[in-house]
Amino acid sequence: MNLPSFLWLWRIAAWSMGLTLTGYGLLAITGGVLFYTRSKDQGRSAWLRPLHIGLGTAVVALVLVLLAIGIIGTLGEYGRLGHSFHLLFGLTVVVLVLASAWSASRIAVERPWARSLHVTLNGALGIALAAAGLSGWQVVQKYLP
Repeated sequence: MNLPSFLWLWRIAAWSMGLTLTGYGLLAITGGVLFYTRSKDQGRSAWLRPLHIGLGTAVVALVLVLLAIGIIGTLGEYGRLGHSFHLLFGLTVVVLVLASAWSASRIAVERPWARSLHVTLNGALGIALAAAGLSGWQVVQKYLP
């Protein structure tokens, strides 16, 4: 195919991945503080939980942007998907981030399983993000001049 360069798309993907990793790190910190204050039965600041939820929403949005970029860029460059393990790792990240968001929405006193599921999913998400980031770096190297 004689298509324009997708370099601009990969720049958006790089920024989105960087912001996703930053958001994930900030979510780990704010989630840890929320866990600590809950376990010590201390009062929480009024802004921490909304910040955690806002960061989570931003990470979900960024991951969906990354999914769209990956599909558009790969189909535009190759005409089909599945050129590396990056597709598997990326789809795993999408599933885990959506499952984590769902489990977060279920957290309540009457559903104690939701909090532990949320934390477990986020641990797996960290591993999947690392795998997707490393494999994505290798994929993007193919496109750079």
